Amino acid sequence: MATSDQSPPHNVFVYGSFQEPAIAGLILECTPVIVSAKLHGFHLYRLKGRLHPCIAPSDNGIVKGKILTGLTDAQLENLDMIEGTEYVRKTVEVVLTDTSEKKKVETYVWAKEDDPNMYGEWDFEEWKPLHMEAFLEGFKQFMEWKKNPDGKPMAKFDKYVLEDPPAE
Repeated sequence: MATSDQSPPHNVFVYGSFQEPAIAGLILECTPVIVSAKLHGFHLYRLKGRLHPCIAPSDNGIVKGKILTGLTDAQLENLDMIEGTEYVRKTVEVVLTDTSEKKKVETYVWAKEDDPNMYGEWDFEEWKPLHMEAFLEGFKQFMEWKKNPDGKPMAKFDKYVLEDPPAE
């Protein structure tokens, strides 16, 4: 039963590791309904030195991704914490792959649109066999920290998301 103080569910367009159901399920602590979609007017970039992508506006760009549907405020907070301050959550319009229906959703856009570290095109299918296991481990560490921080700073994910992680 919905109460008046609950906000409506969130729909979030994802284009990187969160497209993987195992990763989305871990971060959201449930198996979300995932719908394929395309985002026009953006490009999916690689980031120099990082294993995760970003998107930035691009006149003729199209980004293929997934919509995580029906998220709660707490689930959206998990995504916000992981994306951090380098990404800005924005409302965008996507086109559903199966029906061509247009839908307003939220997504995470790279905060520095003219970042010289953005280049080329990031490829999910290339990333998956090479880096998914490390990302899963990093996100497990994050979820353990979130449940029991004990005054410790948030877990550092550099060793999971950087090509050349710093020595511990």
